[in-house]
Amino acid sequence: MPTVLVAPAPLRGQPGHFREILEAGGFDKFIEPDGDHTLSEADLRASLPHVDAMLAGGEFLSAELLDLAPRLRAIARTGVGYDAIDIAAATTRRIPVMITPGANQESVAEHTFALLLALARNVVENDQIIKAGGWDRRLPMPLRGKTIGLVGLGRIGKAVAIRATAFGMRVLAFDPMIDAEFDARLGVTRVSLADLFRASDIVSLHLPAMPETQGLINRETLAMMRRGSILLNTS
Repeated sequence: MPTVLVAPAPLRGQPGHFREILEAGGFDKFIEPDGDHTLSEADLRASLPHVDAMLAGGEFLSAELLDLAPRLRAIARTGVGYDAIDIAAATTRRIPVMITPGANQESVAEHTFALLLALARNVVENDQIIKAGGWDRRLPMPLRGKTIGLVGLGRIGKAVAIRATAFGMRVLAFDPMIDAEFDARLGVTRVSLADLFRASDIVSLHLPAMPETQGLINRETLAMMRRGSILLNTS
């Protein structure tokens, strides 16, 4: 009986089109641990020996854990990025690993602006001051007219660019992949990475974890940024 481990807490025990698709494909048994937590290693050790496929969330799947799943034929992540899964081990075991592009870019873009507004409007600091009986009369930083530099203009970066233009911001971007139609429609200006750091009031990172991006923000790149500028990292 083909069995699926449903790991993401928001999906466990819930109806949805994903369940209909799996059932139509012959997966008629689901393992869905109780609770709303990310599955622990103990949860995975108990479940993996019995499953043929897995809907994965943020749990780390090591080579050791994959060894416990001799029947496992596919892993599908509810999100993007492969860093939580030992891809080399999965490849050796001939287990395809899939992601779900488009699943989270709007959420990440909204979170990016939540962080940006919290910093620009001094939300956390003012909350603490008011609770202590004070009132800070310093003017917060307006976003309108400011320059935001997007390092990475993929799905998430584009979603942030759309929101930035709605706030009246100038948008710079660095990404080796060019989408001329999007740039023209949104008024995005492509620049070099160094020029982006130098010209931006806000730098927002939207990059995959890979050798080329590791250590991108360092002493040299920070020195390029304007005094008082903001750095956001939701990658």
